[in-house]
Amino acid sequence: MREEDVSAEQPEAEAQARIPPSDAHARGPGGRAAPSVQGPDAPLRLIWRIRDRASFRALARARRRRRGVLTVTSVPTGFSDDPPRVAFAIDKRVGTAVARNRVRRQLRSAVRANTDRLRPGHAYLVGASPASVATPYRELVTTLRATLAEELDHA
Repeated sequence: MREEDVSAEQPEAEAQARIPPSDAHARGPGGRAAPSVQGPDAPLRLIWRIRDRASFRALARARRRRRGVLTVTSVPTGFSDDPPRVAFAIDKRVGTAVARNRVRRQLRSAVRANTDRLRPGHAYLVGASPASVATPYRELVTTLRATLAEELDHA
């Protein structure tokens, strides 16, 4: 297409687009509502993290219960109305950081599935052996359940 084939005439003006009126009141909202909160709801925190050095020292001296690929250690920490506290020990021998994080996420989920077996006012240290990388999630849940049940029986 060449320049002489293009028309020099301007197109006729088109009618403006019709925009429907708003549904809101002309003066705006009567009462100011608070803006909605962004992000997910706050967690219920049924299980707390272990952060204090004294709990870790007590866990280091406590008796370990091993079953399959998991090791569970527990000690009483404080008041009986405190939620249970849980920490995870995933050794570098388990594998790469990606593999360790995957095992940690699976263990965290397995602990949530066994919340009813955790005693209030206690701290738990859940460890995993290198074989835990290849262990299916359901087996981790049942192994943890059995280990916690054994721990409850001997308490």
